[in-house]
Amino acid sequence: MTPAQATRPPSVLVVDDDPFSCELLQEMLLTLGITDVTVAGNGQEALRHLNDGATPDYLISDLYMPDMDGIDLINSLTTLPYRGGLILLSGVDVEMLSLARQIAQDQGLQVLGAVMKPLRLDQLSALLGL
Repeated sequence: MTPAQATRPPSVLVVDDDPFSCELLQEMLLTLGITDVTVAGNGQEALRHLNDGATPDYLISDLYMPDMDGIDLINSLTTLPYRGGLILLSGVDVEMLSLARQIAQDQGLQVLGAVMKPLRLDQLSALLGL
């Protein structure tokens, strides 16, 4: 936990093009006591939030999204630079999930996990260290 996290509740940026997945993640985060949650429908929208000064403690991103997918987002995060924890999700391809994790780690991002959907509450809690 960073000193900033010790004085305030953590913030999370959820990046997923599926509204149901976003709603489910928001409810899970609320159950864990995290109320500062921002949602982005794709990587471009997430980057707009980050470029506008958002500094989430955690970023949870799907890999397969329109306009800008999770891999492109990972590549863009390194140019910001993003220093929070990263959780990658996929409902499609475990091999792509593993590759995305490796790409993110190779670029110096703090990958907390790479998980197949659906993400369970106990998994999310463990990944966030709660």
